[in-house]
Amino acid sequence: MEKLKAFLKRKDIEISARRYGIDALGAMAQGLFCSLLIGTILRTLGQQIGWQTLTDIGAYAMAVSGPAMAVAIGFALKAPPMVLFSLAAVGWAANAEGGAGGPLAVLIIAVIAAECGKTVSKETRIDILVTPAVTIFVGVLLAKLIAPPIGLAAKAFGDVIDQATKLQPFWMGIAVSVLVGVALTLPISSAAICSVLGLTGLAGGAAVAGCCAQMVGFAVMSFRENRWGGLVSQGIGTSMLQMPNIVRNPRVWIPPILTSAVTGPLATCLFRLQMNGEPINSGMGTCGLCGQIGVWTGWLAPSAKALEHGASAIVPGAMDWIGLILISFVLPAVLCLLFGAICRKLGWIKEGDLKL
Repeated sequence: MEKLKAFLKRKDIEISARRYGIDALGAMAQGLFCSLLIGTILRTLGQQIGWQTLTDIGAYAMAVSGPAMAVAIGFALKAPPMVLFSLAAVGWAANAEGGAGGPLAVLIIAVIAAECGKTVSKETRIDILVTPAVTIFVGVLLAKLIAPPIGLAAKAFGDVIDQATKLQPFWMGIAVSVLVGVALTLPISSAAICSVLGLTGLAGGAAVAGCCAQMVGFAVMSFRENRWGGLVSQGIGTSMLQMPNIVRNPRVWIPPILTSAVTGPLATCLFRLQMNGEPINSGMGTCGLCGQIGVWTGWLAPSAKALEHGASAIVPGAMDWIGLILISFVLPAVLCLLFGAICRKLGWIKEGDLKL
């Protein structure tokens, strides 16, 4: 056992929830952002302005989402170069075989393939052959064997959430908004979770509402402590910056969570806000305005996942834009300020508790 521990330490193989559930998952979201998400934005923009070259650029970026995710995961796992580069083939295979649940398949399979590749890396004199062969063989074989059922399971779970939100928009609006919003602030990737589950439609709209409640809510509520720098870094960056303060005083999380519990059902029941762009946008909130861009691209050209759920392109009306602006910016700011003032009045939040 001691020899095994020493070997794993030498190979930098750390079997832990943090390494796989936080580091790898977060990196996967970045890989998706740099391929599928930015590609979707460029393609949609190119289609709208009639610039075919821009449309093609976006399509090329979207096409390599599997390799981008896998390489990003390998980077997070500190894979050596030969393993890292070999993961491109693994990511392509896992994403293709996983179908609608491709991101989850890539996450699981890329982790296993990367760790297997790391175990043999630089252990032989023909490392240039052995390391990529082992990494690709293990990854692609797993893609053929387990990616399809993983994809089906992820799709089924995402479909359940989608149908439940349609049937119970009020209660599911609260649940999805609060849970995805909390995930956004925690050191895990809400964007990756939404992508894995394929959250679009009303469920995607509720997720957007929850993420905006956390980001805009914390940004506005902590303005007195953090001023303009804090407003920008949290409002279009990430509310994860508040995690140290949440650990010190969990009550500072109450206003954004309550805000998401209000804006979620408003999004699903009143404004019928649907996020029919790429599912990753559902977990982005106001980060780079990706949540809002996702709603916009979903209006004009729904993603493949949204089309599976019955979405269709629309010409957005005034109510659509009003709902998006209120749910994304106005209501999170007003409600979180209100709830924050009550918590400060009660002494639950004190001056300096939200200082970054």
